[in-house]
Amino acid sequence: AADGAVGQPRAVVMPMSLRRRWLLCRLPLQLLLWGWVMVWSTWSGRLDLLLRAVYHPVVGVGGLLLMALGVLQLRLAWRQRTSERLVAQPLPKGWLLSVAMALLVLALPPQPSFSDLASSRPSSIPEAPRLTFVLPPEQRTLTEWVRLLRTQPDPSLHEGAPLSITGFVFQPPEGPPQLARLMVRCCLADATPTGLPVQWRSTDRYPPDTWLRIRGTMAVERVDGVPRNVVKPSEVTVIPRPERPLEP
Repeated sequence: AADGAVGQPRAVVMPMSLRRRWLLCRLPLQLLLWGWVMVWSTWSGRLDLLLRAVYHPVVGVGGLLLMALGVLQLRLAWRQRTSERLVAQPLPKGWLLSVAMALLVLALPPQPSFSDLASSRPSSIPEAPRLTFVLPPEQRTLTEWVRLLRTQPDPSLHEGAPLSITGFVFQPPEGPPQLARLMVRCCLADATPTGLPVQWRSTDRYPPDTWLRIRGTMAVERVDGVPRNVVKPSEVTVIPRPERPLEP
């Protein structure tokens, strides 16, 4: 009888001990999960779709720090697993939502629509160093061409210049589709679209967000009597989305 009386409390204490351990481990596990999300996003290249490359190490280091903090708190929780001061409580909705979001980020890679984003942003880009303008015409990127045309707006200066540019098809509110890129200072939140008009051939039919490489020359056309430069393709190739589609 005495043995039975002694054994009964032990059967009651063990589940409570496991529950207290779980209460102590919730926050460390959450930190570990979000730290891994940040490290994985950096290592797998997912950040290339969301953030300028120069900031990728910041995200990776931040993720490692979160994981280190989670491990430290797990060790402390293991040592304090017999504490009697914790009161049983249900899982907070915020904790559940945070964990669910982290798992979704891991399971579903980002698929932003650059064309839709460009259509909702004003087109304005900062001036570039003049050093980029002395590059041979066929080595200039699309954004370098846009900067050059804004700095030297006389269309006749660039007529006939060869070019080879890449970008996605962007349908502006008015006019035919353009070839465009997104420029960022930090991330997609401050993205700015920039594009060039194209003299599409009759056989060119590409939906928005299609990535193309266009080789050809810079031509001059008149819109409402005003001359402007326009890309005249000689070769149009559908290409995969670049690993780093955002330009600084």
